[in-house]
Amino acid sequence: MSRSTRAAGRRSAPRANRSRQRSHRARTSSKAIGLTLVSALIPGSGLVMGGRKKLGAFVLTISVGLLVIAAYVGLTRRDTILAFAVSPRQLLIATAAVVVLGIGWIWVVVASHKLIRPVSMTYTGRLAGSLFVGLLCFAIAVPTTVAAQTVMAQRDLVGSVFQSEGNSKSATRPKVDKKDPWANTPRLNLLLLGADDGVGRTGVRTDTVIVASIDTKTGDTALISLSRNWMRMPFPKDSPLHKIYPNGYYDPSGPAEQPEYYLDSMYENVPKQHPGILGQTDNEGADVVKLAAGAALGLDIDYYMQVNLAGFRQIIDAVGGITVNVNYRVPIGGDYGDGPGSNNAKKPSGYIEPGAGQKLDGYHALWFARGRYGLSDPSRQERQRCTIHALVNSVNPATLVTKYQQIASAGKQLLRTDIPQEILPAFIELGVKVKKAKVSNVDLDKSKNFPSGQDPRYEAMQEIVAKAIAPKGKSTPSTTSTKPTKKPTSGSTKKTPNPAVTPGEAENLNDACAYNPSQSGN
Repeated sequence: MSRSTRAAGRRSAPRANRSRQRSHRARTSSKAIGLTLVSALIPGSGLVMGGRKKLGAFVLTISVGLLVIAAYVGLTRRDTILAFAVSPRQLLIATAAVVVLGIGWIWVVVASHKLIRPVSMTYTGRLAGSLFVGLLCFAIAVPTTVAAQTVMAQRDLVGSVFQSEGNSKSATRPKVDKKDPWANTPRLNLLLLGADDGVGRTGVRTDTVIVASIDTKTGDTALISLSRNWMRMPFPKDSPLHKIYPNGYYDPSGPAEQPEYYLDSMYENVPKQHPGILGQTDNEGADVVKLAAGAALGLDIDYYMQVNLAGFRQIIDAVGGITVNVNYRVPIGGDYGDGPGSNNAKKPSGYIEPGAGQKLDGYHALWFARGRYGLSDPSRQERQRCTIHALVNSVNPATLVTKYQQIASAGKQLLRTDIPQEILPAFIELGVKVKKAKVSNVDLDKSKNFPSGQDPRYEAMQEIVAKAIAPKGKSTPSTTSTKPTKKPTSGSTKKTPNPAVTPGEAENLNDACAYNPSQSGN
């Protein structure tokens, strides 16, 4: 072969390659833009259309594979998702994965457009193509950034509120099987504390003390409110505090009314009076109230969740408010000027007026739960239960997706608990059951068992609680001491809407929180 023939062959090869490249390109700018959109919706398809078939097939396979895996896990492995969502380490890996996938997606779009666009383009066509590609990249970058920030917000929330069992201490937390926490727990008893601290308040008083007794199989929940001014709160006989207060928490040599020995004072006062008496713990006040509330009601309290009432306002706003029925005027502010934690006497600054289905923001929801000027403690307790009920019902998937970072930020400031990270997936699954199940209020019969806070009848209350949460068709033996009883399984009494409640019975919260303007709140 002559030198000239070989040279001609070498020169002809690039032309053939350029010809093959042209054959994959769109003939017009508008068609290139359309194919680029397809490449963004089906990652890898643009590379195939642009002639990079092996690379395109690889990207397309990865894209389809990820979608199939996501669909499979989402539909069949909910427990895996829940475990993943509450693991700080795995959430950090997920954040990195989201960022890498987002960057890879943007690269695929840009590379596809470069392969597909015509070789010769007018200035207008080139500008239109560049603007469209930029818009697509922006549309990918924004949700990718939001997703990464949301995952990090979840990681921050889990790490801030829920500590691992090895990194936290509790004097009252039970030992459970991490793989199946409810295997030997037919009922989970959770103590809900509302800490009434804030500007103008002295110390921390748990003005809200509610026990939620949850059937771990069905999610049916009984809410039991304890009055803040109860005295002589008992302790279990095996507790070192029982040796100091064998007849309950009060001063036998003191006056009849002892505000510094109320239930709401125990969180702060007992740790001050007897520091370290319960052993190593991260929150001795909460452990004290857990023991006392459990002994008073005849239950073993498993965990606590403490809510800062100032932060409560933020989380209500984060979920977009709650809808409640207001049966009577509820005061905003107001102070009698006496009693622990009080300021100077003053009238309420306003009122939440009665009305059915009222949408309340965080400020008004907080006062709906807290307002008590001129109203009774039982009415306040009922409004607090209705506020919790409304909050549970107001959280929906759309709210979680659109406002999760705000909710997580509020939750980090709002909550304190001894629930360990290791059992969070089980807690989330139980929470889903509770949202769909029946929630009832257990009436402890104030007129009979605690007409005042000075000498409550705890044994009679224990009988009411045991009856309310006992399985249907089974009788419950009378309680003869303040020692916590074994946890029975669920059951509660069905009620018709807005009936006259018989003292000592369980009432469905849908009925208790219904609109009934005949109520006075006194």
